[in-house]
Amino acid sequence: MELSVVIVNYRVKYLLEQTLRSVEQAMQGMDGEVIVVDNLSGDDSIAFSRERHPQVTYIENQENVGFARANNQAIMQARGEFTLILNPDTIITPQCLQDGIAWMRSHPKCGAIGARMMDGNGVFLPESKRAFPTPWVSFCKIFGLSKLFPRSPWFAKYHLRYLSDLEPQCIDILSGAYMLCRTSVLQDLGGFDEDFFMYGEDIDLSYRIVKAGYENWFLPTPMIHYKGESTHKDSMRYVRIFYDAMLIFYRKHFPRFNVIFYPIVKLGVVMRASMAMAKRLFKRLLPSDGVSESEGWPWVIISDYPDKVAERAGINFFMDSLPDKGNYNVLIDDGCHTYAQLVEYIRSHSDKGRLAFHIFADRHNIVISPKMS
Repeated sequence: MELSVVIVNYRVKYLLEQTLRSVEQAMQGMDGEVIVVDNLSGDDSIAFSRERHPQVTYIENQENVGFARANNQAIMQARGEFTLILNPDTIITPQCLQDGIAWMRSHPKCGAIGARMMDGNGVFLPESKRAFPTPWVSFCKIFGLSKLFPRSPWFAKYHLRYLSDLEPQCIDILSGAYMLCRTSVLQDLGGFDEDFFMYGEDIDLSYRIVKAGYENWFLPTPMIHYKGESTHKDSMRYVRIFYDAMLIFYRKHFPRFNVIFYPIVKLGVVMRASMAMAKRLFKRLLPSDGVSESEGWPWVIISDYPDKVAERAGINFFMDSLPDKGNYNVLIDDGCHTYAQLVEYIRSHSDKGRLAFHIFADRHNIVISPKMS
């Protein structure tokens, strides 16, 4: 078997369905398997998916065991030569798999590969390529030096912004949202460290892959990652879990820095947590009508049957071609386009802030948006 795809699901029913459809298209002609592990979503995610994707293997946990442990349940039974760790809120293309597998076969030292992730509006996600969070790299990140000098190899190593995202790069850290690995390496390392409940486990695994003598690579093949829209990064829960994960990483891999650097990291954590709490409080105090920025923008429908899509989506006024100027909601019909075409359209038309992209899920009569949870 050539490829195993492992997806951990938690309460993203329609996004999971979209991901599975994109995986099916991407794997056409390949000998592979797809394993979905559900972390007690409490909805009908698995029943919904099983009806539409009966060929997928489903593991239904009776508790939320966390991202690392849930992935390991599937990783340890994966039969493919390669294993793709994939988030349930992503869209991949055949090119993602073809480029990644071809690269690994021509680079024997390559242990894992990441892709050029974009958000739902086609904006490049900097976590697609990162450096190891050594004490210095983390210090620059926590205290804002990486933002002050975003192109500096000395101060801005965290997201490696000085390296082109349009060329292959040998990097340190890959994102757990898309991580194509050699199954033998993944299983030999025991998968993810289950001390990490959520966040940080991809950093730890990337670090261990390199320590084992392999390389991690970033390839510029585009894909979409809705970036865990169900997790709000200004929430105290996110801050606590994320920075607790980073402290686990430091205690595990940099114990010699505990005496001097650990208090500095802890101070940075407290500072970031305080800023997040203040931001959240400020948002609550401000009057809000609950309307998103793009709520009043006119609609453009990209479809062979725009009138039918408009009727089914409940859109009264729309255009069927994209004007050169102005703010628009762009609705792309997945019934008329492959997911490779969808990704390429969003990539090539991305215009930060001017366009908000949505996908019309033809099979379900719903509009899938980047802010869906």
